[in-house]
Amino acid sequence: MGIRQVKTLVCSAITLLLLFAPLNLSWGQDSNLGARPRVELSLRSWLFTAGETQWSHDASGLDSTLGDPTSKLKYKDNDTHLVGLGAKVHLNRRLFLDGEFAFSVDFDRGSLIDDDYFAGQRLISRTSSDITGKGTWYFSGNVGYRAVEFQNNRGHLNVLAGFQYWRSTYEATGIHLLACDSSVFTCGTPSPTLPAIKNTTHWITPLHVGGQFEYRVLPRVSANVKMLFSPASVVFNEDIHFQRGDLEQDPSFSMWGIGLSATVEPTIRIMLTRRLALVGGYRVMWSRSYYGRWEVHGLGTGSETAPLTEFQTIRHGATLALTASF
Repeated sequence: MGIRQVKTLVCSAITLLLLFAPLNLSWGQDSNLGARPRVELSLRSWLFTAGETQWSHDASGLDSTLGDPTSKLKYKDNDTHLVGLGAKVHLNRRLFLDGEFAFSVDFDRGSLIDDDYFAGQRLISRTSSDITGKGTWYFSGNVGYRAVEFQNNRGHLNVLAGFQYWRSTYEATGIHLLACDSSVFTCGTPSPTLPAIKNTTHWITPLHVGGQFEYRVLPRVSANVKMLFSPASVVFNEDIHFQRGDLEQDPSFSMWGIGLSATVEPTIRIMLTRRLALVGGYRVMWSRSYYGRWEVHGLGTGSETAPLTEFQTIRHGATLALTASF
């Protein structure tokens, strides 16, 4: 999706929100907001998020000269901006559904550090590459239940259960030698423009649980915190190493794992009108494997597997949303 299309989508969504917000739909006074179903639509932005993904594997069982970990790759300083849409539908006074979809519109920073080790954790190679990326997007959905309501309509506590899918693609360009053991490799000259690695990560969370707490601190201002946790998120990852002539190219490596994931987001909601709210906060999204397998796809030699010792993804940044209810 091009920048012009994104701008058109954003402008259209804002226009719809502003049209819906002032409508005097027969919803009742503020004290009765939880008394009957309603719909909320949001235009959301996850601003200038900072991200990092790293993974490592142990192939010492395949070759005793290799280290544990054998290789460690870190995609760091992956800054991107995501925009999206959200919706919340109250089925009755206590039960509701909510969902969110977002995608990246800017991704132009980051670096990859690729370390390789022999036995005894002897570093034999370290390279760096510049990162760009595209195709970063996610969606999530929840079923919620209002478990607790505070007196005088001051706030509430919701319990949540739902799912999430996250996908991100990194494209590393250039190979800059930071360390090279000449007894193992022929240490060539840096290659600043060659394509190095393409990495695509999928984090699938079939079930997460958590809660959402909101408390009104001023007549038009409320504090909110949302927390979700899953003990069984699944990661699937594929790498293409373009400069490795001994490996297949689609993919060169593949891996899967099972791990933990968590999302925490504190926010402040300011009611601009009875129907329109501005919401700002900070979100941290984290996933890490505790078990997994790594597979190398050799060119004409078949595949071999080894333990995936680590796979971790974290992304965090400020959030901003414009929400209309009707």
